[in-house]
Amino acid sequence: MIIEHFPVGPLACNCTIVGDEHTGEAIVVDGGDDVEEIVQRLERLGLRATALVHTHAHFDHIGALAELHDRTGGQGWLHPGDLPLYALLNEQARWVGLPATALRTVKIDADLHDGDVLRVGEIALTVLHTPGHTPGSTSFALEVDGEARILSGDTLFRGGVGRWDLGGTSLEEIVHSIREKIFAYNDATVVVPGHGPATTVGIERSTNPYLV
Repeated sequence: MIIEHFPVGPLACNCTIVGDEHTGEAIVVDGGDDVEEIVQRLERLGLRATALVHTHAHFDHIGALAELHDRTGGQGWLHPGDLPLYALLNEQARWVGLPATALRTVKIDADLHDGDVLRVGEIALTVLHTPGHTPGSTSFALEVDGEARILSGDTLFRGGVGRWDLGGTSLEEIVHSIREKIFAYNDATVVVPGHGPATTVGIERSTNPYLV
């Protein structure tokens, strides 16, 4: 397995490339910006993106989908609960005090649903519907070197949780999602959030002020 995590865009969204070195196929998670860097990384790794998946539909996580779709031919995946949010892509920047964007949207190719397993080669990415940051917020679980790793998007951060005031959700909903879906994994499980440094399930279970 090939796996790289790196920040993209002005809000430093953590983008992830997961690839199978045998088939050359890859999944790009949260390709929100910096298309050239993402494409160059894929080329350097000898990978082709067949799936472009997103933890949720905020502009910093999905804003580059249209261009990545054109450049790579990969299919765009999103939980249907966030389709209304995706339709407001160019208005979202104002919600966080930034100028409105001029981003192009494309039709989503496929829906993400809780429990689905996306496969490329020998890689299996399990879909965990974790609403709370947005109605369609989704985390992804995969196995890396025999251990689970969670890509939590803006659901769970080191020492915090995602905002719940931008999509008609609640703190109770996001906490429930974390406890039921992410905390179902053992304490050693690495969690890579949508922004900032990685953490583990054990650290957040015992120290996160929203969850202890």
